[in-house]
Amino acid sequence: MNKKRCIIFAIVLLLVAIAVSAYMYGKNSGTIEELTYKKFLDMAQKNQVDIVYLDNGSEITGRLKDGTSFVTQNPRSENFKENMLMLGVDVREGSRNEEVMAVLRSIFVLALLVLFVWMISRGMKKNSLSVKNDPADQLSSLECETLRNVGITFDDVAGSEEAKESVKDIVDFLKNPDRYVKMGARMPRGIIFYGAPGTGKTLLAKAVAGEAGVPYFAFSGSDFVQIYVGVGAARVRHVFKKARETGKCVIFIDEIDALGKKRDGFGSGGNDERSQTLNALLTEMSGFNANEGVVVIAATNRLDILDEALLRPGRFDRQVEIGLPDVNGRFEILKIHGRNKPLSGDIDLKKVSRQTVYFSGAQLENLLNEAAIFAAKRGSKLIENEDIDKAFYTVIAGAEKKDRSAISRKDRQITAYHEAGHALATKLLAPENRVSRVTIIPSTRGAGGFSISLPPDRMYHSRVDMENSIKIAIAGRIAEEIIFGQDNVTTGASNDIEKATRIVMDLIKRFGMGEKTGLLNYDIALRNIEGAHKEIIEEGRKAMEKYYNQVKGLLIENKYFLDKIAKTLLEEETIDEEQLDAIMGGEDIASPAGENSQSPVRDSGKSPVVA
Repeated sequence: MNKKRCIIFAIVLLLVAIAVSAYMYGKNSGTIEELTYKKFLDMAQKNQVDIVYLDNGSEITGRLKDGTSFVTQNPRSENFKENMLMLGVDVREGSRNEEVMAVLRSIFVLALLVLFVWMISRGMKKNSLSVKNDPADQLSSLECETLRNVGITFDDVAGSEEAKESVKDIVDFLKNPDRYVKMGARMPRGIIFYGAPGTGKTLLAKAVAGEAGVPYFAFSGSDFVQIYVGVGAARVRHVFKKARETGKCVIFIDEIDALGKKRDGFGSGGNDERSQTLNALLTEMSGFNANEGVVVIAATNRLDILDEALLRPGRFDRQVEIGLPDVNGRFEILKIHGRNKPLSGDIDLKKVSRQTVYFSGAQLENLLNEAAIFAAKRGSKLIENEDIDKAFYTVIAGAEKKDRSAISRKDRQITAYHEAGHALATKLLAPENRVSRVTIIPSTRGAGGFSISLPPDRMYHSRVDMENSIKIAIAGRIAEEIIFGQDNVTTGASNDIEKATRIVMDLIKRFGMGEKTGLLNYDIALRNIEGAHKEIIEEGRKAMEKYYNQVKGLLIENKYFLDKIAKTLLEEETIDEEQLDAIMGGEDIASPAGENSQSPVRDSGKSPVVA
């Protein structure tokens, strides 16, 4: 960038120098002869004067027909101009220098205009036609050798055993192609990894390249999507050209849905560019030699929105799901990320894996990283269980707020009963869930309190599971109504209502579990059925009303436990599962003097219940 600025500055400076030089040259060029006024008149009468310049000064300048410049006295007579014109002399108003400067200014402005047009055309040419700044073009032989040794193998990937098995034959094909060629097999041209964010799609792609010992070229789908039509397609061709020149290699395209969305059939505006880019990708993949060793791996969170032409055999032959790890997968991931961390001998990673239900690999890495940060802040040489616990709740709900002095006692009571409603409903409706923590301590993410409910690992969710999740979500709002009255319910349940509404709509629209809407997927049916929105909303409203009444009756019936849990929260601020089980068993764990000894806590109602 500095080099470009220097070039532009030098060009402008050169133009200024040329203009100044021309001016000085024009001003000083030729000899200027001083004429008496009488001699000037004689020469004018003899038709020897070419031009006369008139201004308000004391002198008259001009040029003779032989090219000599002259100067003479200005008579300031009224008929001077008329006399000169009668003699055939060209009379011009103003000085000669002003005329020269006007010409030079015109030349200078023209030069600047030419420079500006040149810069614009150069920039457009660079942006629209050049692909020299492509990441692939910047891969020198040294960088390719570095990418050949990515340093990641299958031993560094955990929690995705099925996905690893799905790509091991690709690695073997890259290492031993003759074995498969003899059998008449061709290597899959493309693989799509799909699944939730943070599950390790990029890591597995690197592991394929690392295990096979081939170069690894990584791009994002957005790298190929440009404003100018044809640029993305040119970049695609450029990348595949580089790959073929390299030989065996892995091309990884992250977020491929940025360029591979389903085409709508309308060719206008930016869609032209995306369609051309996608067509170029399809053409390049179809043009592969079956055994030339170039493997394209793509990753996406939205497999359903990809164009069907991408997913057909011969393009992306395999679609490999990389889901959230189960308890054993989480344990293996924690072991990998804990290898370079000084974990205390008291830490049971198996217990942590059971606690972190529905955590992705990225979240598990973040959990141990936060624990290491807390241990370092304490000045400890080891990561202790308290660091793991603090990191877990920080990842779930944010760090605890330190200053809680401005929270009123009334708000603190609302928070206690709100969270007690969540905890009690969980124990009564889903006893298989572990309620690891209930707190009324606010967090930096805006949560005034939260209840952590850990369900068991399941492959599927039944209708009862989904209904219980809805009931647990709205239990906090119902507890507020029971204790403080319907007119005093707060905005604290906004996040809970949002969550409950989402589950109800999924139950009716996606899974065909509505009582009146039938066994239909309305995400598909709504494309062809008019007026179905109203029916779905009415079905959802009636279902929510039914669950609301059921939970309200359940909490009223168990109001004794609701009061006990809320009272304990007001005194202790935080209770764990053992304390909650003790309360449900009839034990009194609260200290009588504790109610006024704690700082008040405000309830924002954002209770991040893990369910």
